Amino acid sequence: MKSLRTLMIGLLVGLFAVQAPAAFAGFTDILKSVKEAAGVGGGLSQSKIVEGLKEALEIGTGNAVGLVSKLNGYYKNSNIKIPLPGAVQKVEKILRGVGYGSQVDAFELSMNQAAEKAAPEAKALFVDTIKQMSFDDARKILDGKDNAATLYFKDKTWDRLYEKFEPIVNSTMSQVGVTSYYQELDKKVRSIPFADSMSFDLDKYVTDGALDGLFYMVEQEERKIRQDPAARVTDLLKDVFGGKR
Repeated sequence: MKSLRTLMIGLLVGLFAVQAPAAFAGFTDILKSVKEAAGVGGGLSQSKIVEGLKEALEIGTGNAVGLVSKLNGYYKNSNIKIPLPGAVQKVEKILRGVGYGSQVDAFELSMNQAAEKAAPEAKALFVDTIKQMSFDDARKILDGKDNAATLYFKDKTWDRLYEKFEPIVNSTMSQVGVTSYYQELDKKVRSIPFADSMSFDLDKYVTDGALDGLFYMVEQEERKIRQDPAARVTDLLKDVFGGKR
């Protein structure tokens, strides 16, 4: 019995001696990556890290604006498409049943086209917000969750974007016929027994939908840069976000 116990102890000691260096080496590599990301021990400086983050944000927001601004950028993307307002959805089947299907479709398409036209206004505002970002803000974003930058932009730019988007949405909706489609549908709804009118703030509905879709795409671009090495298109991004993995 004693010899068996001695043998087992010897095997365990031998196994630890073989595996310990490998485990220690793995921990050392992780520690090295963390230190390098923080600018310790010859890694990136704090200024480089912030510069990399700002570069990432400018690329990410630029990509997001480009995606929603292209032809049918909202309408053909099921994740950000602005749906029919609730008041219209309630009577959609009835409207289609009485021959108003084409007007319903045109109304939905036109709302999304209005959002698409307003979206380019966001790019300059995003760039300006990035330039004014403090070191502390940048550090918190870099160390934050996968949508930390998106939440930061929402807080800093939503109201100003709304002011820029709404007049463009209003103007575009008039040009592409949203208002006339809306008025025509509302008139038809009023003629349907027991149906409510579609009285609501159409400009606000479309503007809110445009901003929600834009920030959804900003968040997707942010996640890509944080999680997907292929999305880090410059050496600086590879250095900064590579150290974060």
